Amino acid sequence: METYGSSFSNVKSYLRALSDTPHRLARRACSVSTSFEETSRVRARSGEDMKRSLRWYDLVGFGVGGMVGAGVFVTSGRASRMCAGPAVVLSYAIAGFCALLSAFCYTEFAVDMPVAGGAFSYIRITFGEFLAFLTGANLIIDYVLSNAAVARSFTGYLCTALGISTESRLRITVNGLPKGFNEIDIVAVLVVLALTVIICYSTRESSMLNMVLTVLHLVFIVFVIVIGFTRGDTKNFREAGDENHASGFFPFGASGVFNGAAMVYLSYIGYDAVSTMAEEVRNPVKDIPAGVSGSVILVTVLYCLMAASMSMLLPYDMIDPDAPFSGAFMGSDEWRWVSNVIGVGASFGILTSLLVAMLGQARYMCVIGRSSVVPAWFARVHPKTSTPVNASVFLGICTAAIALFTDLQILLNLVSIGTLFVFYMVANAVIYKRYVSIGVTNPWPTLSFLFCFSLTSMLFTLLWQFAPPGKPKAFMLGACTAIAIAVLQLFHYMVPQAQKPEFWGVPLMPWIPSMSIFLNIFLLGSLDRPSYVRFGFFSALAVLVYVLYSVHASFDAEEDGTLGQKSIELVKESIEVQDHTLKV
Repeated sequence: METYGSSFSNVKSYLRALSDTPHRLARRACSVSTSFEETSRVRARSGEDMKRSLRWYDLVGFGVGGMVGAGVFVTSGRASRMCAGPAVVLSYAIAGFCALLSAFCYTEFAVDMPVAGGAFSYIRITFGEFLAFLTGANLIIDYVLSNAAVARSFTGYLCTALGISTESRLRITVNGLPKGFNEIDIVAVLVVLALTVIICYSTRESSMLNMVLTVLHLVFIVFVIVIGFTRGDTKNFREAGDENHASGFFPFGASGVFNGAAMVYLSYIGYDAVSTMAEEVRNPVKDIPAGVSGSVILVTVLYCLMAASMSMLLPYDMIDPDAPFSGAFMGSDEWRWVSNVIGVGASFGILTSLLVAMLGQARYMCVIGRSSVVPAWFARVHPKTSTPVNASVFLGICTAAIALFTDLQILLNLVSIGTLFVFYMVANAVIYKRYVSIGVTNPWPTLSFLFCFSLTSMLFTLLWQFAPPGKPKAFMLGACTAIAIAVLQLFHYMVPQAQKPEFWGVPLMPWIPSMSIFLNIFLLGSLDRPSYVRFGFFSALAVLVYVLYSVHASFDAEEDGTLGQKSIELVKESIEVQDHTLKV
């Protein structure tokens, strides 16, 4: 059966479909799926099932490999020198706590609905198809661009490991191309294509490779930590290198610690890719919570130890913000070799983070294809490898093509605004899922709370970023905090939960996801203007694709019976079964 042939069979059919766009938008944009549909009929669109071969330790390996990339060797120095000083250790601890809160939200969805779609599926069953497509499209774009940048950075760290002074020796310069597009990076392309072949072959073998690379990377990180603790001096926690600079453990005050947390939080991005492996986990109820939370906790400990090691090596005001670890050894010929070792470790970190990200982006695209908003070709799972080969190859080729010639300069940011926006949406979605039974419960009290709380968080963030320091700023920040707590407490006592998870749920609902909402908004406020411009451009592009293609393909699938037309009734039926189970 042709899923969307009625709208795309010929030009006349397509023009007729375009003329019916308002009606189709009204019908499909807010249409929701159900957990039952996502795990049964929608998943069946891929043909073969993905093989359930992963355990909790595989997920921990993916989480650690996805988070601990090369960026940690840079971000820690920038946060210490510019924001927090030696207290950057606390910045990493706070950021790790924030990441754990967001990971809880992902875990509840992944356990309840173990499919490969991650955030796209979570938002689709709560806020509907359009918002799911918007967040999913931004996430895919974010993955492809950042993966291309990370692949190109591999060349630079490889040069460091080999002792080559400049990475241009491994790149081909084409004078006829504009600057920024004129350095051909064959190494980056080969790395991307090799990883694409591996993830197409087998998820289990990909996990084994990730385990090996992650262990090697961790060996180098432990080496750096040991060098710092044995060669460093604890007086650097208290004293600055220049007596004219502020000294002490908190040279920038408490605000500096939180600003540092906002900067280093980006080093924790990667655990979200673990949720896309849910469909391939043997025991989702036990393995997913242990894998996701365990990886975040382990990485937090490693980051705090690395930050402490760095702070002992040099006073905070003498740390090189772009090369904090290797820079600490450049002044001594006896220890200069350590910078080469750091280059080797960073190279392994790049490979692991790239492998996990490419696994995640392929599974996102696979599930988006199942929902019919992109061609169903992307949803196919190969019968022999049990992996989404089509999505993996397509995105791998796109990543390699961009990495070939485009110098994206986004590695230091590690993530664009799109990923933080998705985290924000998932935190909202888990509250909405708990307090709203679609078609049964009035959603407006919950939506009103989410809007008011987000608005208050935005106001707090704007005051934090732009208000001049002083008592008025402190008073206004305190007022925003009091209002946010009052709104949260009022919602907690006035609106009962409509449904509770059967297996695993976020504790202290709605406090933990609300804290995640606030922290993601706070972090969004720390991003620069170009990030918002890029997000606006890609969002507008996604909206255009949805209006011109996706809504019509989705409408055709519904008409053909591929997508359910009675999703609200299915949700009612599902909620009634869950309520009965809870009563029993």
